[in-house]
This record gives sequence, C-alpha cells and structure tokens, in this order.
Amino acid sequence: MRVFLTGGTGFIGQALTKVLLARGWAVSVLVRNPNSVPAKQIAGMGATLVQGDVLEVASMRQPMQQADVVIHNAGLYELGADAALQARMTEVNVQGTKNTLNLARELNVAKIIHISTIWALGDSGATPRDETFMRNTPILTAYERSKTEAHNFALELQRSGAPLSIICPSAVIGTNDHSVFGYLLRLYVQGLLPPLAWSPDVFLTLVDIRDLVEGIALVVEKGKAETYFLCGQTHTRRDMLEIWQTQAGGAKFRAYLPVPVMKAMFMLLEPVQRAIGLPAVFSRDIVDAGRVHLNYVADKAVRELGWSFRSARDMWVDAIKDERELVKQRSGFVKKLNPLEVLP
Repeated sequence: MRVFLTGGTGFIGQALTKVLLARGWAVSVLVRNPNSVPAKQIAGMGATLVQGDVLEVASMRQPMQQADVVIHNAGLYELGADAALQARMTEVNVQGTKNTLNLARELNVAKIIHISTIWALGDSGATPRDETFMRNTPILTAYERSKTEAHNFALELQRSGAPLSIICPSAVIGTNDHSVFGYLLRLYVQGLLPPLAWSPDVFLTLVDIRDLVEGIALVVEKGKAETYFLCGQTHTRRDMLEIWQTQAGGAKFRAYLPVPVMKAMFMLLEPVQRAIGLPAVFSRDIVDAGRVHLNYVADKAVRELGWSFRSARDMWVDAIKDERELVKQRSGFVKKLNPLEVLP
C-alpha cells in the first residue's frame, strides 16, 4: 500500500505516520521543510519526505500519482487566533483541502481520506448524534468556520462520486497535545490552573490520539466512501475535571462562572498571552467552544470497522501522567507550557 499523507509533522500526523508505517505501508509525507525536527523524525521512522505545500498544487502532483491512498490531514488549529492567523487558517484549511482533494480526484487515486472534525457539525445538543446529523446551530469560531467550509466541500466531492471517506474526530487528547486541552493539562500538572470553569454539564466525546490514528488506518483498510465519526466516551466537563482531580495538580475546581463573565475575563488576557510567546489559550473562543454540547457517537466505526476506544478516565489519566513527565524535562515558564516539536 502506497500512502501519500499531508500534515504528517503535526500532533496527529506524527502518530499517524508511525501507525501507517507499522502496517508495512510505504508512506510519503508532504513537508514544507525537510530539515525541520519533526520532518527528520518521521523520516527516521521510515517515511519518504516530499517537499511541498498543500497551497502549491504542482508540488503534490508527481508524488500523488504514485499513491494508492491519499490522506489529507494538513490543517491549522487555534482558538483565540488573531486576524492574521485567522486568514492563514482559512487559506490552509479551506484552499489546502480543495487543492489536495481535487488533485487526488483528477489523478484517479483509488482511495481518498479527508480528516475533518465534528466541529464541522457544531453543537450537537444534549442528544447523542451519529453521521446522519446535520448542523443546525451558528458557527462560533474562525477555526470552526474554516473546517466547516472544508467539510462541506469534501461532502460535495463525495456526493459527486469520488472515492472519498470523511473522518470526523472529536477534540484529540494525548501526550504533547498541541490543542487548548494540552495547554490546560500542562498548567494543571504544574499547579497553575485556576479553580474556575464554566458550563460544567455540557457533553464531550473526546478521543485519545492512539485510538484516533488506529481508526484512521482502519478506514483506509475497510472504510467506504462515507463519513465516519471517531469519538470517545461521552462525559461532561464536570466529569472531566473530577477525573483530573484524582491526579496531583492544580487547585480543586470551586466555581463555575457564567459564560459572559468568563469571556470578559479572557478578553483581557488574550494580548498578554501572545506577548509572552503563548497562543491565546484563555480566550473568548475557548469559552464559546466550551459552552456547547459535542455529544457525537462512533457506533458506526465500532460496528463496521471493528474500532474501539479507551475510557475517558484512562485517556485523561494517561495524558496527565505523560505531560507531568515531559514538563520535568524543560525549564522556563513558556517552554513548560508550549508543546515539544517532537516527543523524545
């Protein structure tokens, strides 16, 4: 099996490359800088590096012609992004998706995989939702807007007859997480996370990175030209924080504040975080993203692909223990909060 992968140097991509190679598949990974630390690491695993960019169609044409499968995983994620990063996120997430999927279709690649997100469907409401669900709520963040547009384009291509499987993970949790949850965990294990939160009873179906990448490989092996949710065990934010508090770390959560209060507080913190070299982890976007239900279920993937996922408790406990060990290897406040380029 010859796989062409975009986004191989990111949080999901590094773990995915390892799983694909472990199956004995030949994996070519599109990278902008072959000399970067993440690129060198995945090359060391056995992947072939292809210099290029999802925004430059010509750079993908020749290597994609050799592929049996194209997995489009490239994308930019950030909540609390400033205007410049929002524009870049739209460019990469939307135009990059169109470029990659259109080229794969033009070249008649036998199987195409697009890694989307359940954020393309938005607030689920409290009722569990499967792949038949359609968005019925407004878009809340720039990231959500870009991924929704990319998802809708992929759906149109799929409906036109493309051999395209669309995978929708929930938020992805794991060691060295680059998302907001990763930053919150690193604050927690250092005893720095404030004892404040909001919307304690919203539902979450977060997925462990190890389970997600195994699920993507199963879609390559068994998936149809359909949509698959890859989501974990349903739990509330209150459940999540109670699990965290079984592990040593930040202060016990003593107050759940109203959403408007949290947004006002975080608005003042956004420029401060950027000024010291951090993304705006505490932002109005995170409050908006954290006030909606994400109650999506992966029954179809379990039934049709034989996929399984860890319990919420196991996922969080593993992530907290791993982050605690990684933090010990770094010095300096900002370095201890930002993720490593690669895992040691």
